[in-house]
Amino acid sequence: QVQLVESGGGLVQPGGSLRLSCAASGLTFRSYAMSWYRQAPGKEREWVATSFGITNYVNYADSVKGRFTISRDNAENTVYLQMNSLKPEDTAVYYCNARRQYPPTTDYWGQGTQVTVSS
Repeated sequence: QVQLVESGGGLVQPGGSLRLSCAASGLTFRSYAMSWYRQAPGKEREWVATSFGITNYVNYADSVKGRFTISRDNAENTVYLQMNSLKPEDTAVYYCNARRQYPPTTDYWGQGTQVTVSS
């Protein structure tokens, strides 16, 4: 049974930093692309960043490029999102996603963690 458990969300002032964690279990972690998505109130869920386990390639949405860093620890089955220079528009529920990198493509989601950027 695959489980993704996010942690690290909270309330932070504009310009501040937070680090989110997503602990995965029940899967071969290195075989999965690990991503972060977010969903703000009244908006659709949007992709934030991805870390590919096989190639170590990472990719970011333009809105977070240069401020957020995704990283993974394959030994600990954990993916991180370091968020710096946070803005009020970064306020959202952040979700961890695991997508298998070989067929059949399979997606798993965590329960989400709230990030609120406000003074």
